[in-house]
Amino acid sequence: MPVGEKVLLVDDREDNLFALRSALSPLGYPLESATSGDAALKAVLRGGVAVAVLDVVMPGVSGLDVLRYMQRLEQTRRIPVILVTGMGVDAQLSRTAMRLGAADLLVKPIDPWSLCIKVRYLHSFAHRPPDLTRPLPATPTTPATRP
Repeated sequence: MPVGEKVLLVDDREDNLFALRSALSPLGYPLESATSGDAALKAVLRGGVAVAVLDVVMPGVSGLDVLRYMQRLEQTRRIPVILVTGMGVDAQLSRTAMRLGAADLLVKPIDPWSLCIKVRYLHSFAHRPPDLTRPLPATPTTPATRP
């Protein structure tokens, strides 16, 4: 599957989407917006998404739900996701975000420069060929025992 070019911006509030578009438009990447988790899922399934910026708290399907679904599908699991929350960060949200494979978790109001740097890095990362020379990490086959 070809690597996408678009940055998908997802928030249920139009003013937040406007702020995200304003911050990221100088990068020159095509931007696609969605105002719900359902619309976000449809967008990633259509393809062409290189990076997704998802609001955590939305009515219906949340940003965490979108990320869970994306992780289940081969065609979407490698799309880097930046989660955004206006509720502040707590340890549980941080653990859940990282366990689900989020690339980052940002708190609103978002520093536009920081967001641009993160999106630019993740966008370029999405376009790198896989490093086939790096060995996979070893996984233990049996639990460690103590003498």
